[in-house]
Amino acid sequence: MKLLYWLDEWLTNSRSQQQARLPMTGSDLLDDVFVKYEFVDLDKPLLFTFSPAGTNLKEQDLHEDYAPWGYHLARKQDVNVISFQHLGQSNWFRSRNLIFFLEQLSTLLEPFTYRLGYGLSRGGFAIGAFANLLQLDQVLLFHPVSTKNQNIAPWDDRSSTEIAQKFDWEGDYHDLDLGKAKGYIIYDPTNRIDRLHAKRYPELTHLRVFGMGHGTHATYLNKFGFYKQVAVDFMRHQKVDIAQFRQQTKTLRFKEDYYKRLNKANSSSEHRLGLLSKAHNIVVGEKEAHVQEHQAQIDVQPLIDIALKHQDEHPKDAIQLLEMAQLLVPDDPLVEHKLKQLA
Repeated sequence: MKLLYWLDEWLTNSRSQQQARLPMTGSDLLDDVFVKYEFVDLDKPLLFTFSPAGTNLKEQDLHEDYAPWGYHLARKQDVNVISFQHLGQSNWFRSRNLIFFLEQLSTLLEPFTYRLGYGLSRGGFAIGAFANLLQLDQVLLFHPVSTKNQNIAPWDDRSSTEIAQKFDWEGDYHDLDLGKAKGYIIYDPTNRIDRLHAKRYPELTHLRVFGMGHGTHATYLNKFGFYKQVAVDFMRHQKVDIAQFRQQTKTLRFKEDYYKRLNKANSSSEHRLGLLSKAHNIVVGEKEAHVQEHQAQIDVQPLIDIALKHQDEHPKDAIQLLEMAQLLVPDDPLVEHKLKQLA
């Protein structure tokens, strides 16, 4: 627990002396949890991240440059960060050694006056469970699990719930405890279990993404930078631009693969499939209007100028540029005329 000893000694300095000793980075191993931290500026927020399921790691996989989930993204935003990475497949941050560490850590963070928490799924559970202990001000949670206590959430009948029962779900920090924390919770309301977990966070701003799902859908959304952009805004500005978020989700609806995944997720319900088909047809019309609107704003003259400049030396390249211009403005007479000349 090198961090605890360092913080204890660091706190004996004045604030200016504390700042002068930064940056500081290091790591600790707490039973079945690896923690990595870096402090860069007392005037910047302190961010806590906890890893989600699917980032399973073993102790022998650790190396000097290994970074837990969310750590690199936090460092790119130049915030202070403490990242917790669970080891093993079934690990819900219930280790007594980890809890003792967090209890001690919470008493040593006074210089960091603004604190954030960011977690997804299992990591969201940890952020919610330890938020009050760590005195978090703002949190960002993606489809979090509020608890695996079956008395509190008997409707959570996922297979992970049964496996998780080997841990203590009656002791300290087994359920959400946000304290003063505000922030955002992002989830798919068509996922029954996620919706019921989200309902237990009335203090947070609820942002719903239909079809986001839980688990495998996360990889799909991550491919389009969905999680990353929201998290970056949260780390930089301590808030989410809700208007931009709505625009992101609207753009997502224009992707055909999005509907394929929605149909697969709702294959057992004819009613939902009918609604999805209707929504898809509406969006197809919206997409065509969206494309036409943007085409009207596109200036293809630079493409035409380059094509004309190089048509003698590189006619094939010129044709390719003009064909690209024609795709953008299919009814432009100049583009059509030049293509006929070069054909």
